[in-house]
Amino acid sequence: MSTNYRNTFIIVSADSRAEAGTTPTKPGTVASLQLALLLERPYAFTSDDLLFEVHALRNQIPQDARAEARAVFFAKPQACLRASPLVKSHGWGLHHDDAGKVAAYGVETDAYCALCERPDLTIVPGMRSRRG
Repeated sequence: MSTNYRNTFIIVSADSRAEAGTTPTKPGTVASLQLALLLERPYAFTSDDLLFEVHALRNQIPQDARAEARAVFFAKPQACLRASPLVKSHGWGLHHDDAGKVAAYGVETDAYCALCERPDLTIVPGMRSRRG
C-alpha cells in the first residue's frame, strides 16, 4: 500500500511545540535524513521514495540491492508522513504536489501560511505525539 498523497498539505501536529521549522540536531536520524533530502531536493521524492531512501541510507543498502530491498520494505505496511517527526516535533509542513512529490516548509514561513489557505489542497494534520 502506498503512502503517497497528491495535492495535500500535511500541517504541523496540533500538539507540536515548534514555532518554526527546526533542523534535527542528531545526525543520521529519520528526521535529519528526511529534512536533508527534502531541503536539498524539494519535489524530487514521493512519500514512498523518501521513506525508502531514508531506510536505505540508514541501513547502508547498496544501489544494486535497492530494488529487492524496496519490495521487502513495502511488503509490510509503512506509516505515512503524517507520522514523520518533522511534522510532529520539528515544525515542518509537508506539501505534496499534483504529481505526489514532497517539499518541506517551516511553520513560520509565508509559504506555509499560503499553503494552508489554498482551496485546491487537502489539508491534513500531522499525527499527535501524545495521546489525549
